[in-house]
Amino acid sequence: MKTLKGPGIFLAQFAGNTAPFDTLPHIARWAASLGFVGVQIPTNDTRLFDLEQAAASKTYCDDIAGMLAEHGLAVTELATHLQGQLVASHPAYDRLFDGFAPPALRGNVAERQAWAVQQLKLAAKASEHFGLTAHATFSGALAWHLFYPWPQRPAGLIAQAFAELGKRWRPILDAFDDAGVDVCFELHPGEDLHDGATFERFLDAVDQHPRANILYDPSHMVLQQLDYLAFIDLYHERIRAFHVKDAEFRPNGRSGVYGGYQDWIDRPGRFRSLGDGQIDFRSIFSKFAQYGYPGWAVLEWECCIKDAEQGAAEGAAFIRNHIIKVTGRAFDDFAATGADAALNRRVLGIDP
Repeated sequence: MKTLKGPGIFLAQFAGNTAPFDTLPHIARWAASLGFVGVQIPTNDTRLFDLEQAAASKTYCDDIAGMLAEHGLAVTELATHLQGQLVASHPAYDRLFDGFAPPALRGNVAERQAWAVQQLKLAAKASEHFGLTAHATFSGALAWHLFYPWPQRPAGLIAQAFAELGKRWRPILDAFDDAGVDVCFELHPGEDLHDGATFERFLDAVDQHPRANILYDPSHMVLQQLDYLAFIDLYHERIRAFHVKDAEFRPNGRSGVYGGYQDWIDRPGRFRSLGDGQIDFRSIFSKFAQYGYPGWAVLEWECCIKDAEQGAAEGAAFIRNHIIKVTGRAFDDFAATGADAALNRRVLGIDP
């Protein structure tokens, strides 16, 4: 068993153009003031981080780590969610996802995809410079538009989609393997990797690659009505990152899992600030302690009702209060009889 690390905070939802959210030193001071001890850094946001420089210069990474340490913070993981999305993108989404790429590459799918792959490889090197062991990202999707089996899919279509997805990710996984870092796919709607079944398909496509792992976020499982506790039992050996995000699912007579194209405030399934949703975090943290989860507990704040800063302040305390300091001894040690092979044989009736 292990005591997991935290609380950390994913900075993507908080970065902005005004203080204290406009630079990494400013946002670090703010996060520390709330009680966070780690930050997950979105590498696409140049207001906070220069990915190319981090990949090229360990000194740059050491300077960031030193600045964060002055505030009692550490880097939990680097994140490439938006770049990972572009590793595999179906043409139906090209225009909507174009904004994830630099302006010069928009409209050029081939160059945009090559840029995304290079971004992931840079993130591998930058993670190595920080001494990290895990990285957060999305898988992208070639088959998401086919998630419902209507019209009937041609035979072999999904297998071919995952074969291509595996082909695109294999060189990236190898780069992370060279860096000693796990790639943790956030299982998320809109991605070909969105549940346990699709993750298993992907593992088969990359020959069970040891660096293909999971960022566990129970909120996405609530919204698709997946058993998020049983998921940990099944996949705990591959879970290497953790977004602590709450959610609720309240179906009604008008809409359910699909949401009816409604805004977040009206959808039966919606994300909530920590403690305001339905997720059983006590059981989640217990299972992570039981299985020896080796990473961080990182707040990802998303809520269509509560203010972000209130959610962050409450979230730090929420995570801290749920972290279990694992025991170093058995609860019934007071009644221990010691180790005695001869006694054991007598208890078993082997010897008189």
